Amino acid sequence: MTDARLPADDGAAFIAAARSDDAAEFALITEPYRHALLVHCYRMLANYEDAQDMTQETFLRAWNRRESFKGHAALRTWLYRIATNACLDFLDKRNDRMPVPAELPGAGSEVHYLQPYPDRMLPEDPQESVVARETIELAFIVAVQHLPPRQRAVFVLRDVLGWPASKAAGALELTVASVTSALQRARVTVREQLPGRRLDWRSPATHELSQDERGVVKSYMDAHERNDLDGLTALLRDDLRFTMLPEPGTSTVTAKDAVDGWVSHGLFQRGYDDWRCIATTVNLMPAAVLYRRTADDPRHRLFNIAVLHIVDGRIAELTGFDATGKPWLGLPATL
Repeated sequence: MTDARLPADDGAAFIAAARSDDAAEFALITEPYRHALLVHCYRMLANYEDAQDMTQETFLRAWNRRESFKGHAALRTWLYRIATNACLDFLDKRNDRMPVPAELPGAGSEVHYLQPYPDRMLPEDPQESVVARETIELAFIVAVQHLPPRQRAVFVLRDVLGWPASKAAGALELTVASVTSALQRARVTVREQLPGRRLDWRSPATHELSQDERGVVKSYMDAHERNDLDGLTALLRDDLRFTMLPEPGTSTVTAKDAVDGWVSHGLFQRGYDDWRCIATTVNLMPAAVLYRRTADDPRHRLFNIAVLHIVDGRIAELTGFDATGKPWLGLPATL
């Protein structure tokens, strides 16, 4: 599924559809924006399913408020404004139902609801949708979640989408001075969460995996399929950040702690499990999908997806997600 080319100026067509109450034409005009808005909501919420809901809420609000669009700003800007405020409204409610938290890679405190993002749902044109590789990676998504919601919105609008302060202020009904102040505070927090990473996210980076990344993923899968704990350990940096979600209370640990945990859970005991793996990418990051066959089961069943951040040929961050019950990842249930 790919994005259609977005028209340079579809405001007039949208106004015509709004005046005629033509729902089919409305959908035709707004649908090409869906993937870009979905990514935007994901950056705000860190949860793919919630982002889907808020993208749909954006289109519903746009339809209900269609007569308020006068064409003074681009349709794209108007939709982003609606999406941003839908996410802020959602965050106000979500704070009332927070689960037990988990620490995540790249983070020094707690973050909630993180889910992987399927690459097939990214916009096709990274320049057009302002999708840089760094701004969809898990560490960036986690770092942004450490910002208070309105500060988060300012940061995403200003530093990711590249909106001027006046445009962001109008979208959030803030003063330019408030936006400027919020952005300064947000940048400090994000720098603290992402030490050593480049901080100019408006210039899209390449989406292609390097040869190193592909090689490490293959070695990671091979080690699992051979039940080779030593081989797996050799792939890990000593300062590995390891998290397994959605386990409540899971925290980042060292490579030794991760290995000890694998041993204590019996994942590499001879004859305990039989593994098969496939390589994929999520969040534009290398990942390995693990399928497990237990002694009493003839099939390898979908178990886990391990998302890897690889530095100098070794795994620096490993975030594991329960892969079951997530049909939007597009993974086969058995091998």
